[in-house]
Amino acid sequence: MLLQIAEPGQSIEPEVVQRLAVGIDLGTTHSLVATIRDSLPQVITDEKDRALLPSIVNYRANSTPTVGWDAKALQNEDAQNTIVSVKRFMGRTLTDVAHAQNTPYHFVPHEGMIQIETAAGTVNPVQVSADILKVLHDRAVHHLGGELVGAVITVPAYFDDAQRQATKDAAQIAGINVLRLLNEPTAAAVAYGLDQGAEGIYAVYDLGGGTFDISILRLSRGVFEVLATNGDPALGGDDFDRVIFNWVSKQMEIDPASNEASQLLSEVRQAKERLTDHPSAKIEIRGANGALLVLPISREIFNNLAVELVKRTLTPVRKALRDAGLDIGQIDGVVLVGGATRMPCIRQAVAKFFEQEPLTNLDPDKVVALGAAIQANVLAGNRMKEDWLLLDVIPLSLGIETMGGLMEKLIPRNSTIPIARAQDFTTFKDGQTAMSFHVLQGERELISDCRSLARFELNGIPPMAAGAARIRVTFQVDADGLVSVSANELISGVEAKIEVKPSYGLNDDDITRMLQESFANAQADIEARRLEEHRVDAKRLLEATDVALSEDSHLLTQEELVVLTKAVETLREAILGSDWQLIKQVSEKLNNASTDFAGRRMDISIKSALTGQTLDTLAM
Repeated sequence: MLLQIAEPGQSIEPEVVQRLAVGIDLGTTHSLVATIRDSLPQVITDEKDRALLPSIVNYRANSTPTVGWDAKALQNEDAQNTIVSVKRFMGRTLTDVAHAQNTPYHFVPHEGMIQIETAAGTVNPVQVSADILKVLHDRAVHHLGGELVGAVITVPAYFDDAQRQATKDAAQIAGINVLRLLNEPTAAAVAYGLDQGAEGIYAVYDLGGGTFDISILRLSRGVFEVLATNGDPALGGDDFDRVIFNWVSKQMEIDPASNEASQLLSEVRQAKERLTDHPSAKIEIRGANGALLVLPISREIFNNLAVELVKRTLTPVRKALRDAGLDIGQIDGVVLVGGATRMPCIRQAVAKFFEQEPLTNLDPDKVVALGAAIQANVLAGNRMKEDWLLLDVIPLSLGIETMGGLMEKLIPRNSTIPIARAQDFTTFKDGQTAMSFHVLQGERELISDCRSLARFELNGIPPMAAGAARIRVTFQVDADGLVSVSANELISGVEAKIEVKPSYGLNDDDITRMLQESFANAQADIEARRLEEHRVDAKRLLEATDVALSEDSHLLTQEELVVLTKAVETLREAILGSDWQLIKQVSEKLNNASTDFAGRRMDISIKSALTGQTLDTLAM
């Protein structure tokens, strides 16, 4: 017997609940977040409809960090406490960073990852990045109306294990579940491949604010296969700013360590951006004596200053083509990614090298986040119209130290991930019962030229003659490019393993502490954010009311003027305090008190606009 429970033609499939996931491009200069809406990737904007969030954080004593556009406004007046381009410091020690002496920051001597002294205390790049990620997370939650399943966060293809782990730690502190770390060029290819239906072999040229990557991918029937990747993690748009800065400093005779230097660097960035669309620009700055210094710079001068930097980007391009076993004629298209690729000198150089015009129909600032959103949607378990597979690669070789301080590579660079590789080793001395392992990453033959990732020991090896033991070392790399290593003595079965946690200065206790601080301060952070938002709204209301009173106070009776003036003064006093609810209430009172006034002004404005008009002229 059949029982009808739906009308003919009516679907009885259960409603599919869309899991909320986002893609995040944590950039050197700007960061942004994107998601899938109506099966299409789109960036999520802030309350002012801005997609980009400047990757800038300002720290003040007894205050929550200021992030993004508001922090950028403080860059000149409070350079020491305003951290910019923090991505360059991720997973790095002070000795790893070029030009550190030219920054306005006070670095704290430390063997591990960089520490910066600010008015709010000592911070590290992971904390700074976490503050940026928190803003993006909150923006996404507010826009989507619910908590996130997780996020795909993009990283430069040439980020090593330490830099990737630092990025993942920052996300954890920000309260974000990382679905995957995805290489930026691969994310861009996903966006182009699915948006344009492209197939063939593509080069993705990714020049951001602080890093450069080149990836060669094959796109075929929904399969995104990375053939080779290369790059320079210390080359980006910031370096182009620096060459102009150095030139201007000499021309204007400004000390790079002076107070004027941070203001000059801001002017330089604006001039470089103007040169993208104009043949020349002016750099203006107040000297120490108060005099206005003006220096014109042409696009030709800039191109000459930048010629060596442009050449530096092409060296990894040649290596990636060689690793992929391809020549230029086999490249079907070139995708430009990153805001720095807007520079005409870059576009001209890329077009000349690849003998074809690069693809620029997707916004180079947004394309990485859009691709990450597509991947996040898939990993969250949401259905896509297209079935596709993503095959990425590891950017740097992995191995262990062997006798003589040599690097024995177990997983070569450009191996497809996830991957596992094993190799057998033996003991060096009779009766040896333990063996230490030094895990390394890099391309050089000597361990002194490679980056140390971790050390661990295998104990309990049965005493045997030298060379009799069989120790199998297995490397595993997950889809995020993060590494785990195990060592197993095959005869006795004793085993040791380690999840490689690079010793860049933060251990598990540090991460736990920062997480606890984040949770403990969450409510305070929300209250502080509300306070600042209501202060901003109140100040706008006061400015608008002041203008209206200065122009049209004659429209008010004396009693109305007294009431409105009192409401204005009450609001001015309220914004000096720390009670956002009071500011909101007083703002509403001022709004109500000025409603009739605003109506009268509107009537006068309309009457003025209609004076002298006829029905015929209005109808035209």
